[in-house]
Amino acid sequence: MNRYFYDSYAVLAYLSDNPSYRSYFEEDDGVLTKLNLLEVHFKLLTVHGSRAAKQSLQAFSRYLIDFDLDDIERGMKVRRELRDKNLNVSYADAMGYYLASKLGIRFLTGDKAFRSLANVEFVT
Repeated sequence: MNRYFYDSYAVLAYLSDNPSYRSYFEEDDGVLTKLNLLEVHFKLLTVHGSRAAKQSLQAFSRYLIDFDLDDIERGMKVRRELRDKNLNVSYADAMGYYLASKLGIRFLTGDKAFRSLANVEFVT
């Protein structure tokens, strides 16, 4: 069983029944932060309503990991470095990408900003 950091993109793709993501959630394991869950919740709230959004909170809460002040400093340094390369990534994505590296796991996403970066499992 492999372990991944679940980017918000990956969670939303899985919830949208994208078959390319099924095994990553059903056969493998992963983690995400409250920041990613916040992005997923907002998207579902906007598109599918409060019931679907609440269900996602309950379903994905088991994957949650926390981060500390040192992680914030390092994660935002990563965000700045990515932005210097003209890669516009969110705070949550930068933090997730940093945490994946810290934890020694791959960052699962389909976000094109991460396509050519190291330690990324890029899935369309």
